[in-house]
Amino acid sequence: MTRERWIINIEKLMMKNIVIVLFLLLGLGGCYYDVEEDIYPTTECSTEDMSYQTDIFPIINDNCLGCHDAASNFGGITIEGYDLLKNFVDNGQLVGVIKHESGFSPMPKNTTKLLDCEVEKIEAWIVNGAPNN
Repeated sequence: MTRERWIINIEKLMMKNIVIVLFLLLGLGGCYYDVEEDIYPTTECSTEDMSYQTDIFPIINDNCLGCHDAASNFGGITIEGYDLLKNFVDNGQLVGVIKHESGFSPMPKNTTKLLDCEVEKIEAWIVNGAPNN
């Protein structure tokens, strides 16, 4: 066997080994432990025992008070604090605006609608008398 032929055979062998190693690395990269809860999070929405402080205020604070606190008072509407929010609960405006019902200005303004679960929590709280708890 000539030296050139011997070098060609070694190069072919090295190429085969590189291809095998690449396939192994690609195959191993696809093997990992999937946690079902991480891949498919639950879509349950618990609306039992809604509390103003624990459940409702965080939704209002995150989505509404940026525009409707006492300092901003956009549209002449302030819902900062339980008593002011309760006025809009009692007259039906809160549900109308967050559900984007006809005849109501959809809120939050110029952004995405509240998550369905957030709306359900607010509605459940209202159905239970909108307690200040």
